[in-house]
Amino acid sequence: MSALTEIIQGLGSILLSLINIYIWVIIVAALLSFVNPDPYNPIVQFLRRITQPAYNLVRRYIKTNFNGLDLAPLIIIIALQIMTVIISAALKSI
Repeated sequence: MSALTEIIQGLGSILLSLINIYIWVIIVAALLSFVNPDPYNPIVQFLRRITQPAYNLVRRYIKTNFNGLDLAPLIIIIALQIMTVIISAALKSI
């Protein structure tokens, strides 16, 4: 059972790392939206392709536009942080 536990904890650690990377991608994309970058820039296109599906999912169920400020990135980051806490607690209990 020890090997299986280590594999599960390793996969959980990888998942937590991917969630943290995605949080930073959302932060960068949100900050870039304030400066209105060139839409043909490959980095901007990549960030939009990565973040738009999550934004659209949140916008479908929650009104996120308040006085011209889109709160979808904030909602996604909070949800991902909650997932991080839950996954970390589950991994520690194994």
